[in-house]
Amino acid sequence: MKKEHFYIFKLQQLILPLILISFTICLVIFSNTNLSAAKNGLILWSNSIVPSLFPFFVATELLSHTNFTYYLGKVLNKFMRPLFNIRGEGSFAFIMGIISGYPIGAKIAANFRKNNICSKEECERLLSFTNNSGPLFIVGTVGISMFGNTTIGLLLLITHILACITVGIIFRFWKNDNFRSYKKSDYISSKNSNLVTFSNLGSVLSESITNSIQTILLIGGFVVIFSSVISILKSSGLLHNFSLLFIPLFNILHIDTSFISPIITGFLEITNGINNISLIKTKQISINIIFTAFLLGFGGISVLLQVWSIISKSDLSIKPYIFGKLLHGVLAAFYTFIALNIFPFLNFDL
Repeated sequence: MKKEHFYIFKLQQLILPLILISFTICLVIFSNTNLSAAKNGLILWSNSIVPSLFPFFVATELLSHTNFTYYLGKVLNKFMRPLFNIRGEGSFAFIMGIISGYPIGAKIAANFRKNNICSKEECERLLSFTNNSGPLFIVGTVGISMFGNTTIGLLLLITHILACITVGIIFRFWKNDNFRSYKKSDYISSKNSNLVTFSNLGSVLSESITNSIQTILLIGGFVVIFSSVISILKSSGLLHNFSLLFIPLFNILHIDTSFISPIITGFLEITNGINNISLIKTKQISINIIFTAFLLGFGGISVLLQVWSIISKSDLSIKPYIFGKLLHGVLAAFYTFIALNIFPFLNFDL
């Protein structure tokens, strides 16, 4: 019996190295398609992600060196506490997470924990619902560029925010009993310790830019890696073969099986997945919109790993984020389904 446990343990240790070795070999075998995929990933990162996210990263870093979060918290505490069981300062993560997009919410939550602004439990609650797709991406990239319809983008944005708020309300009960162990005085005593002034503006700005560059480079690395992973899965036929497993389920649900591959791609990286879903020609375009709503809420494994890397140096658990994003995706798809069936002007089916 002990020998069997030993072999199982050794096998578990070998799984990750074997995956990485296989990935390296595939990079060589499918070098032509991988090179193109990596270039496309870099173009996506440099043309879309850097311009839209980098200024927000710098802004949030600078605001963390001011009393803005503290005063915003005092104003919004009466809303944040009853709704989300989070002190008012958490409203900054909530607002910026909605305005700017992935992974700003997670970065702010991690900074809150680092600076002792919120308790561990509160920051984990923040993780569950403040890391969202931004309005520029949902309305501009998805609605206008991919679907060619502003109304679809606005619908997806509204249901995305409603689902986000619902997840926050549900997760207000996350580890509720541990809240009293946190001392508010810890934050009060340290909030003035590193404020930006005219005398230290240069050093604070350079520090903020340096931290933002590290985060934006991290995101770029994930985009390129996952672009290569998706390319390998397509070139090797693994994505097609894996898609075949879901054909019976989609046939039972009377859903076009051409959605399977884009959905799997979206689970890995949302931009490629949603783009592929928008390209599927069907009379019932509401199906395309509902699947898009789910992927926007879930965020994909690429974003999940970005968040994991951001919180890795803190004591925050990734579990509330995973559960929260799965729930967010389901609720966003449900709200979108309801809206498409209730309001006649949102019926885009031919």
